[in-house]
Amino acid sequence: MKLRELRADTPALSEGSYLNFGAHGPSPRYVVEAADDFVRTHEYDTTAQNDPYDVAFDAYDRVRTRVADFVGADADEIALTESTTAGINAIANAIDWRPGDTVVRTDLEHPAGTLPWQRLQAEGVNVRVVETEAGRVDPEEFADAVKGARLVCFSAVTWTHGTQLPVTELVDIAHEAGALALVDAVQVPGQLPIDVGAWGADAVAAAGHKWLLGLWGGGFLYVDRDVANSLAPRTVGYRSVETPTAEPYEFAAGARRFEVGSSNPAPHVALAEAIDVIDEIGVDQIAERIRQLTGRLAAGVPDERLHSPARPESGLVTIAVADPEATVQRLASARIVVRALPTPKAIRASVHAVTARAEIDQLLDALDSEWE
Repeated sequence: MKLRELRADTPALSEGSYLNFGAHGPSPRYVVEAADDFVRTHEYDTTAQNDPYDVAFDAYDRVRTRVADFVGADADEIALTESTTAGINAIANAIDWRPGDTVVRTDLEHPAGTLPWQRLQAEGVNVRVVETEAGRVDPEEFADAVKGARLVCFSAVTWTHGTQLPVTELVDIAHEAGALALVDAVQVPGQLPIDVGAWGADAVAAAGHKWLLGLWGGGFLYVDRDVANSLAPRTVGYRSVETPTAEPYEFAAGARRFEVGSSNPAPHVALAEAIDVIDEIGVDQIAERIRQLTGRLAAGVPDERLHSPARPESGLVTIAVADPEATVQRLASARIVVRALPTPKAIRASVHAVTARAEIDQLLDALDSEWE
């Protein structure tokens, strides 16, 4: 598999310049076909000898193993979720919070990493927000904030600036303070290497519908084995427990306790296919190609307009404009797809390895009027 083949096999990329992979990565045909084939088999070929629950559970098991191999974990440390938001909420809802407990987050978090804590705040949990500058976290300020905290939540790659946060260092600081470390990694898989074991985090939430080019609904949650066994999810179903008919029930060992019931395996079958495709090309090759393309983009933007680093650290490049929503609409009329950000006041281009150099140049040409 080569990058040009992957692009050619992705119908949504055939017309216009799509530069919004940080929100949604359009899927290639074989990812969609993997999901479609599973649904057809599951619904059309089920017999007394081909139990639909056995087929589904076999698919869950295969996908957990594939995801675990991709992120550097063991299969029993992976739960299949709907999304990153679902994964973060699963952890938030599995802790026995008490009034006065503290959660720490940064001011760079996506709503997936802010809304669960807002709910807890209404129930008496303290939420400390670490203020940042230019997409960077000061480790000393972070260390001060996490003192006495029960959990910290931060992003591996910021959705606002495309900066890479020092995950291992921040996890170590959290652990030294006695806090659990939960990482929002949704902007990592598919564009940068990921090794949750090296990170040392207690939990990592992500999904496959962005840089992996998977389908919506194909999320996953890594939870360290020992940490998982210490947590008690609020939602319980037959996939969460060892024996569904036992009274009292016993949670399944490891991360599987965060799964619940009869979710459609098709998005996760597609996730495994998407991982296979990315692995075949090579994440390192993808990361290098993205580095070249984003460097070209950043070099064409006036320094004072860049919110992202001059040498971008991911496929996300954030550019200040006077009216982000109007600029997004204007670019869309020229068949260039980017998105507006609420904070900072900017547009964000998400550049994948399948992006063409000509598309970068087209975007720069279209932005010329913004600098006047």
